[in-house]
Amino acid sequence: MCGFSGEVTFDGDRASVTRVQRMTDALASRGPDGSGLFAQGRAALGHRRLKILDLSERAQQPMVDAARGLALVFNGCIYNFRELGDELRRRGHRLTSTGDTEVVLRAYAEWGPACVERLSGMFAFALYERESGRLVLARDRLGVKPLYLSRESGRLRFASSLPALLAGGDIDTGIDAVALHHYMTFHSVVPPPRTILRGVEKLPAATVAVIERDGARNEQQYWNLSFSRQRGDSSVTAAEWRARVHDSLRRAVERRMLADVPVGVLLSGGVDSSLVVGLLAEAGQTRLATFSIGFEAAHGERGDEFEYSDLVARAFSTEHHKLEIRSARLLEALPRAIAAMSEPMVSYDNVGFYLLAEEVSRHVKVVQSGQGADEIFAGYHWYPPLADSSAPADDYARVFFDRDHLEYADAVAPEHVAADHSRAFVAEQFAAPGAERAVDKALRLDTTVMLIDDPVKRVDNMT
Repeated sequence: MCGFSGEVTFDGDRASVTRVQRMTDALASRGPDGSGLFAQGRAALGHRRLKILDLSERAQQPMVDAARGLALVFNGCIYNFRELGDELRRRGHRLTSTGDTEVVLRAYAEWGPACVERLSGMFAFALYERESGRLVLARDRLGVKPLYLSRESGRLRFASSLPALLAGGDIDTGIDAVALHHYMTFHSVVPPPRTILRGVEKLPAATVAVIERDGARNEQQYWNLSFSRQRGDSSVTAAEWRARVHDSLRRAVERRMLADVPVGVLLSGGVDSSLVVGLLAEAGQTRLATFSIGFEAAHGERGDEFEYSDLVARAFSTEHHKLEIRSARLLEALPRAIAAMSEPMVSYDNVGFYLLAEEVSRHVKVVQSGQGADEIFAGYHWYPPLADSSAPADDYARVFFDRDHLEYADAVAPEHVAADHSRAFVAEQFAAPGAERAVDKALRLDTTVMLIDDPVKRVDNMT
């Protein structure tokens, strides 16, 4: 995990290096291994680094291609960077580092904003072109890496976290009424580009934004996930589907083994994280560190599932770490966990994730987890009832929403009550083409919206 920030101006003023430095300093927890700053007239970029690939100073950011007038700040991991690096060398580029940041920089030099279509990985980046004065912002296909924006008084600022953006000052921190409705009804999910604050937006996943010197902005969604049933699907046997899923999972896990530092796994003992451990072992990962968390028993109910995680750890001979949390420690950690959030989150396991991440950071810098499996493989309880639903949008809202519109209206001040924004959003999503069956419409919504703004954001913030 790294973090970056920056500012560009459209009114002839120089970018404020002081503001960008404040924003960058606020990202120290995301990048404790180094920092850097780039300033050139109307643009300034800042970066905090966590060393994962190419631990040398050659991979330091902001990374600049002086000959082409490009400056880049990047957060993430490009899984196919070696293949892309080889292709770029064949095209005449000379790469001096062994990490993925320079590959992103050279890929942009070769293909421009369309380079994102060639990147396989999790990423957010900001790139400044000296000659054109253009700023390019991009985010990965499933929004794993965050990017927040604010435009005020002839300038645009951006950062990897909302608190870092606020550290730059002069942002409208009033509550966005539509976002508040989503937050209070849609299980704290606030679909992009909105955030809970009126003056802050987030760049949607799978999006490239090009901001010209005069402030004109063009956004393009470069990828879309289809949920339509394909011709021939019905003839595929269950055994063939299992083989395809196994192969896809194997490739996904192997891609994420890229690191010049040790890799671990958050092991709950459930099917998803246990599969990750098994596939890593199958791929030849040795001395794999695994981490499990458990809580103090209460009212006769156990607070851990160590019996399952222990079973997996023994089966694959991992270096297993168990963190047992007493209730008093949860309360003590609550303020720190809240401070780590970019946006308000209500999930009950936020504090547990935060404490587990503290323990993990003492041993490794990179972990894989099974987060997202329920959204991808229809693991939640509301999917089966939707299979034969004649009113899927209504049924989805009934089982997923925390409260309906009338309950929301009773809970907030009258000035915050308007339309039923969350119900309208779900209805719009379900009506969009590209998913025919009700359960597929729900899976699309959960994968492209809820997954990004709940479990993915939670793991990013808490770790």
